[in-house]
Amino acid sequence: MVSPAIKRKSEHISAPDSKKPKGGSITAFFGAPKPKPPINQATSTPTPRSSSFNKAKWVATLTPEQKELLQLEIDTLDESWLAHLKEEVVSTEFLNLKRFLKKEKDSNVKVFPPEEDVYSWSRHTPLHNVKVVIIGQDPYHNHNQAHGLCFSVRAPVRAPPSLLNIYKGIKIDYPDFESPPDKGGLLIPWAERGVLMLNTCLTVRAHQANSHSNKGWEKFTQKVIDIVARLRTNGVVFLAWGRPAGNRVAKINKEKHCILQSVHPSPLSAHNGFFKNGHFKKCNDWLASRYGEDEIIDWSLVPSRKPLAPCAPDKENSAASANVPVKPQFAMTEDVKVQPSKVDEFDEFDDDDDAVEALVAAEAAERSSNSV
Repeated sequence: MVSPAIKRKSEHISAPDSKKPKGGSITAFFGAPKPKPPINQATSTPTPRSSSFNKAKWVATLTPEQKELLQLEIDTLDESWLAHLKEEVVSTEFLNLKRFLKKEKDSNVKVFPPEEDVYSWSRHTPLHNVKVVIIGQDPYHNHNQAHGLCFSVRAPVRAPPSLLNIYKGIKIDYPDFESPPDKGGLLIPWAERGVLMLNTCLTVRAHQANSHSNKGWEKFTQKVIDIVARLRTNGVVFLAWGRPAGNRVAKINKEKHCILQSVHPSPLSAHNGFFKNGHFKKCNDWLASRYGEDEIIDWSLVPSRKPLAPCAPDKENSAASANVPVKPQFAMTEDVKVQPSKVDEFDEFDDDDDAVEALVAAEAAERSSNSV
């Protein structure tokens, strides 16, 4: 039985009754004008919460088969997301995906992450809290690794190679950054600060990379990305590492949102530009310009008494940044160009082992085609 989803209390804000002050002036008669909220604050145009969504009423409209197939979504998908995904989850494509997953379960196939963690990204980062989106690919496929957040692993599992390279990238931008003790890789603190860490596929067979690709997850997670782009009207930062992730954000409005692209942090591709992309500082620079300094992401993963201080820019970077118009409407993009190669074709994998497997398979297929 899947544990119930975390229930979040709706916030009800009621304005106090205002009384007209006595006096002879027009201002006194009508009252002082209400102050306008600052336009650069994250709360100025918040994403509507799901308070108007009646989940019980929606569940009552489902057929018995739909209720059975969608029990995981009903129990564990945060309502802030379900309110906007309710039509998607009853689509033919998604229901077929759930039938496929049911067959996997009925056949005693081991699937990762555990069922209760498939939608953990939605509970750690409700829709109205999203400020940054990191797009991953396939969940880790070994035991005790995947738990619903891309790149993240729970203790005692150590951070995989790609995540270690992400740490190195943060260290370059923020020299005070410290990696978690014991080479830990738990990224829940980022998620709770507004970083949505979303894999393209949300499940995978044990020890079989990409085994659940092209089953329907891609359409569903693209819908999630599109919802963020449409409803987070003040803009968010999309970190798209690798060509597949870049394809996911290709249609997003670059005037409204910040799109940062580069090669994947996998050891097979990170040396082609990931360490020099400066994405973590650029992300915060954009958030600060759009929302204010209080709304930047704290990338630290260990307790600290002070926020991370960015590195001092060199002369070349200072000259380049001086030409960037820092204003609420600007969109920053970073597309690192590298020479096409087999490594780049497979730089989308979160796990270095996955990338090696894919490269071996590609080389075997090429040898087979050449021998024909």
